[in-house]
Amino acid sequence: MSGFVWVCARRALALATVVLALSAGFALPASATKIERITSPGGIEAWLVREPSLPLVAMEFAFRGGSSQDPADKPGVAHMVTTLLDEGAGDLDSRAFNERLEDKAIQLKFTAGRDTITGSLRTLVDHRDEAFGLMKLALTAPRFDPDAVERMRAAILAELRRQSTRPLDLADRQWWETAFPGHPYGHAIQGTVESVGAINTADLKAYIDRVFARDTLKIGIVGDIDAETAGRLIDSVFGTLPAHAKLTPVPDVEPQALGRRVPVKLDVPQTSLMLGGKGLARLDPDYMAAYLVNHILGGGSFTSRLYHEVREKRGLAYSVFSMLFPLKHTAAFFVMTGTRADRAKETVDVIESEVRRIAQEGPTADELAKAKSYVKGSYALAFDTSPKIATQLVQIQLDHLGIDYVDRRIAMIDAVTVDDAKRVAKRLLAGGLLVTDAGPTQGAVGKAPAMQ
Repeated sequence: MSGFVWVCARRALALATVVLALSAGFALPASATKIERITSPGGIEAWLVREPSLPLVAMEFAFRGGSSQDPADKPGVAHMVTTLLDEGAGDLDSRAFNERLEDKAIQLKFTAGRDTITGSLRTLVDHRDEAFGLMKLALTAPRFDPDAVERMRAAILAELRRQSTRPLDLADRQWWETAFPGHPYGHAIQGTVESVGAINTADLKAYIDRVFARDTLKIGIVGDIDAETAGRLIDSVFGTLPAHAKLTPVPDVEPQALGRRVPVKLDVPQTSLMLGGKGLARLDPDYMAAYLVNHILGGGSFTSRLYHEVREKRGLAYSVFSMLFPLKHTAAFFVMTGTRADRAKETVDVIESEVRRIAQEGPTADELAKAKSYVKGSYALAFDTSPKIATQLVQIQLDHLGIDYVDRRIAMIDAVTVDDAKRVAKRLLAGGLLVTDAGPTQGAVGKAPAMQ
């Protein structure tokens, strides 16, 4: 067997092993949810769930920052950074770095959100040390080679141009720009064609120097790994990062322009609608009640009021859903759907009518009971694989919910009464919605009626 064929065979075998594990979803037994708080020798905290029955390790981590730390005149820096972290690091150029990942079937990914930079690592235990070593290089010694920068810039610009023809992307971008004018949340995470074209290597390096630091770091690890080994690897990856981030203060803000309807003209047959208003902070005492109200209104898919009124009763849309969206410096509530352009105004009117109705009357006792049952039972699906568990560990830390949140959650749900739900429905939904619609203008523009 030639050397080249042998290398290819080894890669195929390693990849097949991980694909087999992934096809099983990194499936874990129900007992694999005991969360340990560990501290590395260097003083870095992480949450760990041990599961020795699978020869795999999944890690998620997050730094505070995200696109809200982009320079005001160059939105898109954070996103561009995350596209380049695995495009060469240390003495490995992009090709060599990715060949090392592929050779050991290591999965490494970075993502920019509005408030965070997140990273994920998936590896077989046999390749654990190399996987963590490559992640360290990506975080501490990214190369930002000119050819890689230009390749990623071109990919981002191509995606931005595609977004300019997609109604949902346009409605989303218009909503954030209108709701948060002059605020970092008003900028698109991926930036604009103009801003991405202006980003240079110095911008990328400056972002990393300010944002990647140990004081905002949250880590979740799941798999066949003990606390001592996890601590050693955590220090090897993150131990040399600065102790403190140098974040630009981001002011708290509330969504603006509620009650307005703002069109984005696009010559397509389908109109995408985004309706949004004020939400509740994740640590608000009423958040769980609001979560249940949202489930009843539009978060419950086939059982929700919006699904019944918009799709089943009138056939206005294939799908419609609502969600709570808490961020660090604001909180929003959204309803999203798409419909025929000539029925856009009717769809908005139906949605707003249902929002007003539940704000005024609240949910019924039967609706609340069914919502509680579903929300309690479905939560287990967030813990049925190693990557999902690791993601939950990080999110619970970011939200400051406490390491015992999983154990307390059912009691929190059960504590919500019908009176609570009615009070919170009015608090959450009586403030009006900003509506953005992308598609042919069909009259769903102007001043929307206030919600009483």
